[in-house]
Amino acid sequence: MIPMLNTYDTIRTSLHFNKFVVGELLFVEYKCPIEQEAAGVWTPMDYFVHVLSGRKTWRTTDGTWTAEKGQTLFFKKGAAIVYQDFKDDFCVLVFFVSDNFIRDVVREVSGQLSGQRDGYALQKAAILVNGDVTLAAYFESMLAYFTGTAKPAETLLTLKLKELIVSILLGGKNPELAGYFQSLLKSDAPVLSQIMEANFSYNLALDDFARLSHRSLSTFKRDFRRYYQQSPGKWLLQKRLDYSAVLLKNPTLNVSQVALDCGFEDLSHFSRAFKEKFGTSPANYRKGNLGAAQVS
Repeated sequence: MIPMLNTYDTIRTSLHFNKFVVGELLFVEYKCPIEQEAAGVWTPMDYFVHVLSGRKTWRTTDGTWTAEKGQTLFFKKGAAIVYQDFKDDFCVLVFFVSDNFIRDVVREVSGQLSGQRDGYALQKAAILVNGDVTLAAYFESMLAYFTGTAKPAETLLTLKLKELIVSILLGGKNPELAGYFQSLLKSDAPVLSQIMEANFSYNLALDDFARLSHRSLSTFKRDFRRYYQQSPGKWLLQKRLDYSAVLLKNPTLNVSQVALDCGFEDLSHFSRAFKEKFGTSPANYRKGNLGAAQVS
């Protein structure tokens, strides 16, 4: 089992990061100390990652995202498995931004927007930010704050993050991300089904899912039952088992890896639950499906 680390809370409360905190907003220059090849991470906040050096890969439920020096990714609140590249030291600027902050900026420039772009991009867990000279200069200016000796004023940091969001909204080079920003005006809280579908395969607690959906635990459970007509625990188990049945048909994955990739805490629990649902063990299910595929 890969433990899932809340990176937002960890960075915010740790003394080992070069960071600035302004209310919910969090700015950090992050030099990766991770020694293991893979790590599980999640955050209740959206965030920008701008790579200063090195290379890293994020695997989400809907794709794999790799960023290297000079590139910028935007990640939505949720979980991912991060894979470390040990060839070069990995250093990034990470800016955590709240939904309310983005909404305020969108409302402020709404009269200058050409309209929202709906579509598949709004469902993606991550979006590559198309850079230009303006964005490159922006990140250089932000890096200067981290290398300086004096802490910048909170008002200045807030204005700088606003500058980044306005550049994306009005710059014309990132319509997918601009569309996502505008979509946040539709609701005061994330869409529950989108949060669950994007993160069900990670070993997160119900409290974590509630926080991802920006709800109290009691409100989360009530909204969940209203939408899915069953409890979160029962839905998660069935969703993970159905997903495991799909993964078991992949000849490159062993049973242990499938259990891990579906969010189960241990192999024995996975095997018991799988047999109860499908009437056979994961290993036999896998053999039967791989054998049928070979015959056909």
